[in-house]
Amino acid sequence: MTEKLRKKLITVLKIIVSAALIYFIFTKISLEDVIGTLKKSNPLYLVLGVSLVAFSKVMAAFRLNLYFHEIGVKITQGSNLKLYLLGMFYNLFLPGGIGGDAYKGYVIQKEYKSGTKKVVSVLLLDRLSGMLLIFIYACISALLIKSSLFQDFVWFIALAIPLSVITFWLLHKKFFAYTLPVFWKSVGYSALVQLSQLVCILCILKSLSIDLATYEYLFVFLISSIISVVPLTIGGIGSREVTFLYGAKWLGLDANTSISISFVFFLITALISLFGIIYHFKKPRLEVTP
Repeated sequence: MTEKLRKKLITVLKIIVSAALIYFIFTKISLEDVIGTLKKSNPLYLVLGVSLVAFSKVMAAFRLNLYFHEIGVKITQGSNLKLYLLGMFYNLFLPGGIGGDAYKGYVIQKEYKSGTKKVVSVLLLDRLSGMLLIFIYACISALLIKSSLFQDFVWFIALAIPLSVITFWLLHKKFFAYTLPVFWKSVGYSALVQLSQLVCILCILKSLSIDLATYEYLFVFLISSIISVVPLTIGGIGSREVTFLYGAKWLGLDANTSISISFVFFLITALISLFGIIYHFKKPRLEVTP
C-alpha cells in the first residue's frame, strides 16, 4: 500500500467515524431543542468567546515558538503565528492530505535542518504541555464539584496535580534536556491557553443563560478536550460531542444544553481556523529574529 493511498484511507475512515458519531448523538437528543437553545443565545457573550479563543491560540503559538527557539529555529513571533494559523486550518479543514503538526514539522525541518527527531519532539512536548494544564484544570474542577462521584477521591485528585507536574518535568529532564530552560514558561503559556478557553465556556454558558452546574460543564469540556486530541475523527468532530453527551448523563446535566455548548465551541474554533486559508494560498515566509 502506497503512502498516498494509506492517507486517503485514513481520511475516509475519519469521515466515517465522525459521521457515525454525529448520527449517534442525534439519536440521543432532540435536534429541535438544541437549535432552540442556540437561537436564544446572547451574541455579545459569543463575540467575547471568540476573542478569548483567538487569544488562546496566540498564546499557544507563543508556547510553540519557545520550543522552536530551543532547537535553533529562531523565527519571529509574527512568522510563527502565521504558520500556526495555517496548521490550524490544515488540522480542521484538510486533515487527510496534510495535518497541521505534520506540515509545521515539515516546513521547519526543510528550512532549518534542525533534525527530524528534535522537531517532532518539540511538537509533541508542545501538545503534552497543553494536555498537562487541561488535566490540572480538570482536577481542580472535579474538586469543586459537590458530587459523591468525586468527593470519595478528593485526596487522590488533589495529589494528582503536583505529581503530574513533577512527572512532566522529569520527562523533560531525562529525554528532552535541551528544552528544560523553557519548561516553566511553556507551562505558564499553557495555563493561559486553557484558562482562556475555560472563560470562553463560561461566556457560552452565560450566552445560553445557564447559571447552574458551572463546574460540571467546565469539567466535561476539559475531558472532551483530552478526548478530541485522539486522531479518530475530523478535527475532533463527534468525539467531543459524544463526551459532552455522556458527561451530561454522568453528572446529571441537560444533554441538549451540553451538545449546544460543544457545537458553539466547535463553531468558534472553526471560524478562527478558517482564517488560515489565507496562508494556504500564500505560504508564510519564515523570518528570523535579529
